[in-house]
Amino acid sequence: MRIAMLSPIAWRTPPRHYGPWESVASLVAEGLVARGHDVTLFATADSQTSGVLQAVCPQGYEEDLTLIPKVWECLHISELFEHAGAFDMIHNHFDFLPLTYTGMTRTPVVTTIHGFSSPGILPVYKKYNGRTFYVSISDADRSPDLDYIRTVYHGIDLALFDFQPAPEDYLLFLGRIHQDKGAREALRIARASGKKLIMAGIIQDRDYYDRYVAPHIDNDQVVYVGSVGPAERNRLLGKALALLHPIQFNEPFGLSVVESMACGTPVIAFDRGSMPELIENGRSGFLVDTVEQAVAAVARVADLDRAYCRQRIERHFTVDRMIDDYIQVYEQILALA
Repeated sequence: MRIAMLSPIAWRTPPRHYGPWESVASLVAEGLVARGHDVTLFATADSQTSGVLQAVCPQGYEEDLTLIPKVWECLHISELFEHAGAFDMIHNHFDFLPLTYTGMTRTPVVTTIHGFSSPGILPVYKKYNGRTFYVSISDADRSPDLDYIRTVYHGIDLALFDFQPAPEDYLLFLGRIHQDKGAREALRIARASGKKLIMAGIIQDRDYYDRYVAPHIDNDQVVYVGSVGPAERNRLLGKALALLHPIQFNEPFGLSVVESMACGTPVIAFDRGSMPELIENGRSGFLVDTVEQAVAAVARVADLDRAYCRQRIERHFTVDRMIDDYIQVYEQILALA
C-alpha cells in the first residue's frame, strides 16, 4: 500500500523533545514501513524516517521563529495534495486545515483527530464529515456532530521505556507548563504529601509559569528540569513513585500517562477526558477529583503492583497494536471506494 503520512511542522518528526502529534505520526509511519508498506512522510526537512521523506519546510517553526507558521503550513499541505494521485491513502495528522484541500484529489483521506483545540474549529470538520474519514484517539474525545470510522488508541515503542520495579521517593509532573495540565495542582499535591516534585516539560504559558510555578522552584523539594529527550524521560518516569496528572481539561489521550505505566510507574490523574480509558483505577493508578483525593492516593500508591502497570501497556497500548488498527482502517476505507 502506498501511504502519504502528513505530519505537523511545528517540530521535527520525530520530535527531539516535545511534539506529541509528530511523535505519533512518526510511530505510525515507521511501523507501516516495517510491515512492508510504501510510506512517504511529509514533514520538516530535518525529519527522520526509514520511508521516503518529502519536505518543503526546512525545520519546525517552533524551533526556528523566523518561519511564519501559516506560510509554511500552506506550502507543506499543498505539497502533499499536489502529489496525492501517487498514493492509495493519505493519513492526516495535521488537524483541520488539510481537509480544505481534499476536493483536489480522489485519493481517500483519513484524519486522526488529536483533539479539538476549540469548538470554533468544528465547522471545518463538519463540512467534510462524510467526505473524508475520521479516527478518534479515545472514545471520550468524540464530537456528537461527527462520524468516526474507529477509535485508535495511541501506541508506544516499549523498547524506549524500561521497566523499573524499585522507584525513588519523588513525584513527577511531565507535561506542558500550562493551566490545562495542572502544574499548579501538582505542586499543591506534592507539598501536601511531603514529597519531592520533579517537573519536566516546555513552558507553554510564561505568565502562568512565572506566577504559579517559578516561586516554588528551590532545586531541592521542587526541581524544574525543562523539556527532556527520550533518554531522560525514560529515566525520570521509571524512577518516579508516581506521575501526577491533575489535568484541568478533558484530555483527548495523554501519551505521558501511557509512557509512565510502561515504566511501571502508576499515575494519579484527575478523572477527566480519556483518563478512565487509560488508567485502571486502583490497579495501574488512581482516578481522583480533587487535590485532597490525590494526596490520599499518594499515600496508597506504593501498594500498587508496578509490574501490572507495565503489563497493561503491553496488552493495550503498543505500537504494534496501533499499526494493526490503522491497517484495518485503511483496508476498510479502500473497500468502500
